[in-house]
Amino acid sequence: MLTLEGIDAYYGRAHILADVSLAVAVGEVVVLLGRNGAGKSTTMKTAIGLLRASKGRVSFAGTDVTHLPPHAICRLGLGYVPEERRIFTDLTVDENLEVGRQPPRSGAPHWTPQRLYALFPNLAEMRGRSARAMSGGEQQMLTIARTLMGNPSAILLDEPSEGLAPVIVEAMARAIGDLKRQGLTVLLSEQNLHFAAQVADRAYIIEKGRIRYSGTMAELQRDEQIRAAYLTV
Repeated sequence: MLTLEGIDAYYGRAHILADVSLAVAVGEVVVLLGRNGAGKSTTMKTAIGLLRASKGRVSFAGTDVTHLPPHAICRLGLGYVPEERRIFTDLTVDENLEVGRQPPRSGAPHWTPQRLYALFPNLAEMRGRSARAMSGGEQQMLTIARTLMGNPSAILLDEPSEGLAPVIVEAMARAIGDLKRQGLTVLLSEQNLHFAAQVADRAYIIEKGRIRYSGTMAELQRDEQIRAAYLTV
């Protein structure tokens, strides 16, 4: 569904990603793990076209999207939930969802506000509330729901559990499990290994802009040496 091959990326003269390769199969949940500044968000931005790769290739659903702008990649069915959330704070929950609405997409789950309120019950209780009056966890749920209104076949989640209370993190894990059961393909970046272990099939670890590990989530949980080298603070 989504493949990055030999990606190099820069911010100005700063070389951020070096020969990054990863792949996410249809219906799979894959996590990109790493410490702060390791290159997780940059990888996500390169995949969605917000940052242009200087080398390598990005493919989505069989199409080379390396040089496409973000809106064109989104129209192909790749959704993106940024770390910063970027909801419309002057709009209500219902209105934020309407902003994200796109027609149904062949081969992708079809989302409606009613289905999303079933997925995120907290949002159902505040449909008419201004997004500005929501907690951080509620805003994160709204950002994901708004992206799903575009009926993507795959979604990028950048640090979905960051800064959230444990009870909200657990609710987020259940929601990602539900998305997988709906057939959605998910790539998420994370620092929270416990959260990642609840949702992911496979894991990559990135450190200083390079992929240092690739394997199943179960294999990573058994490999204390790898976790100590790349994930502990």
